[in-house]
Amino acid sequence: MNRLLFIALCLFSASIYSQNIINGNVLDKNSNTPLPYISIYLPELETGTTTDENGEFSLEITNGTFKVIVSAIGYETKSLIITTPLEAKLSILLSESAIEMEEIIVSTPFHKLQSENVMKVEQKKVKELNASGAPTLAEGITNIAGVESISTGNSIGKPVIRGLSSNRVLVYTQGVRLENQQYGDEHGLGINAAGIESIEVIKGPASLLYGSDALGGVLYLNPERFADMNTSAADASLNYFSNTKGYSTNAGYKSSANGFKFLFRGSLTEHSDYETKKYNVTNTRFREQDFKAGFGYQASKFKTEFRYNLNNAKLGLPEEIGEQSTNRTPLLPYQNIDNHIFSSKSTLFFKNSSLDVVLGYVYNNRKEFEEHHHHDEDEDEDDHEDEHEEEEHDEHDEAALNMKLKTFNYNVKYNLPKLGKFETIVGVQGMNQTNTNYGEEVLIPNATTNDFGVLATSHIHFEAVDVQLGARYDYRTIEIENFADKDFNAFNGAIGFKTNIFNKVTARLNLASGFRAPNLAELGSDGTHEGTNRYEIGNLDLKNEQNFQIDLALEYKNEHLELYANAFYNKINNYIFLAPNGEFIDDDPVFLYQQENANLYGGELGLHLHPHPLDWLHFESSFETVTGKQDNDEYLPLIPANSLTNTVRVELNSNIIKKSYAFVKLRSTFAQNNVNTFETTSDAYNLLSAGIGGTFKVFNNEMDVMLSATNLLDTEYIHHLSRLKPDGILNMGRNINIGITYSL
Repeated sequence: MNRLLFIALCLFSASIYSQNIINGNVLDKNSNTPLPYISIYLPELETGTTTDENGEFSLEITNGTFKVIVSAIGYETKSLIITTPLEAKLSILLSESAIEMEEIIVSTPFHKLQSENVMKVEQKKVKELNASGAPTLAEGITNIAGVESISTGNSIGKPVIRGLSSNRVLVYTQGVRLENQQYGDEHGLGINAAGIESIEVIKGPASLLYGSDALGGVLYLNPERFADMNTSAADASLNYFSNTKGYSTNAGYKSSANGFKFLFRGSLTEHSDYETKKYNVTNTRFREQDFKAGFGYQASKFKTEFRYNLNNAKLGLPEEIGEQSTNRTPLLPYQNIDNHIFSSKSTLFFKNSSLDVVLGYVYNNRKEFEEHHHHDEDEDEDDHEDEHEEEEHDEHDEAALNMKLKTFNYNVKYNLPKLGKFETIVGVQGMNQTNTNYGEEVLIPNATTNDFGVLATSHIHFEAVDVQLGARYDYRTIEIENFADKDFNAFNGAIGFKTNIFNKVTARLNLASGFRAPNLAELGSDGTHEGTNRYEIGNLDLKNEQNFQIDLALEYKNEHLELYANAFYNKINNYIFLAPNGEFIDDDPVFLYQQENANLYGGELGLHLHPHPLDWLHFESSFETVTGKQDNDEYLPLIPANSLTNTVRVELNSNIIKKSYAFVKLRSTFAQNNVNTFETTSDAYNLLSAGIGGTFKVFNNEMDVMLSATNLLDTEYIHHLSRLKPDGILNMGRNINIGITYSL
């Protein structure tokens, strides 16, 4: 019996692994010479390989029709469609190019290269952002044109896309929406850069794809890929930051074989108070621990993966300039935040179609500790002369604010068989969320939120133009415990066009509506928000925010020059904002949630020049601007100042140092005088940065070394979106970052 069972299992296993072996080579189009170490990647299967020294590759995949992305530095990225089993060897020709290689855009539904995409999406590698010297991911994303960050010191930052932030910008990680009480100005991103491969930014309403909260745009974080088929890899890195006497370190390992693949990565980050030319900013210190793991399996007609991320952050909340020290343990008040992110992503492949099922569970536990909750507050100050004792906190102290947010979300999409020129996707998305208070302070009430949405979208390929269109319906209910039940619904749609209007000039025109249902804080707040020192009162009569945006993008590209111009106009009805009513409760000013129609407009201009024959030399320049006004002619709050960034970059390759680079960057931020009644203006300033790096061979393995410096001139400045601005507290001064990554 056991023998029969063994034979049956073997037969079943053989059927599961009935794969096709595709063989091919990659050649230079001009010289017809083989190209080694070229990346071959299949995005639908999330697997790939690289060519060997002779330009040859071999890959096992299942039967079906799949997209293949072939890319390498110095060559144009190529996208092609193959159907297995192949009748002959695959031969691929690549053309040389000084332009950076393209990647698949994952945040849009049809997973195309940006050059093929109807919607304009910005994508940046995290490795590139890290090279700029940013101490956190939230700071790193500000290097993307049109993206800024509302910051509280270095540890807390929230993305701002074209002037919109908080619940108007949806963050996706591991393929699922991140929910971590993002309504608050002092509530940060909650994601560590370790284990994140790239970032995609959709600027503008993406409610068609993601529902409520994507009214202002989407920040999509792509996790690191699993190892190529039948390979293993390991790496470790260490970064030191001179300004904060801080460091970040991480190590990871991944492997793939016989249809199974796994990875894991752990990281630790610690920083003391950041330094300006005049003082250290007290209690901007923080400590962050992060662990990411993934497991995947691929068989005939089926693939699945499961990922988990645990992030614990202890973040100081600065209030005023006080104690000057280099200790890394936060003082009171501080936040202690745990984020658990579970995600499951599976695909069933049929003959000419596929079904994607993504499930996510996010558990966010936010605790805030304050002075008057410390057990030792009544003891004589003479007992606290030891500086070390001042820094340490009893971990059993009761949190003043203790909220647990549990979110389950699902996303099911069916990719219909291609019908002529039409690619079509239909799907359903939804969310169940509970917010529960366990602390003494209750700012946001206990509540349960349920979302349900249904959508359909098509990409139509005409000879001269590509068209993408779609429609969606959403329904949300919010049950506030012992208070009220509310429901909201909305229909939204989008249509976009991409065409070449002249030789080498691509135009994209997108028109989209979006919406955002009022969040729990806006509806039910009733208490003092310690992070902002105000008493907030919600408004149960709030309506949906509803917007309509027109986005025009023009791009010219040849072998040595890229030019782009993006312009947008965003009309938002029932824009929700906080305003004081002149009263005080417990000595805190009272702020009420109100609504008013608003308009935002602006855009980005840029160029990238790499002159012939100096293809190793790059000059990049970008300008970004946004203006936000209410219909009553008052300016919207927290609108970033206009800025101009100029970068000179050198990229070289040699036998000793591979992928070497050096850059000098000058970012000029203009004065912000268009401010809300309750804001102050901001002065103009210039920040100079520089960096150098490259890849060496050490013991037959690659070691990446980087050195960068930000705010080289130690300029005294205050960013308009800094939450420390009302107190006149400066942003970080000169910082030198040294980083080493060793790969096995």
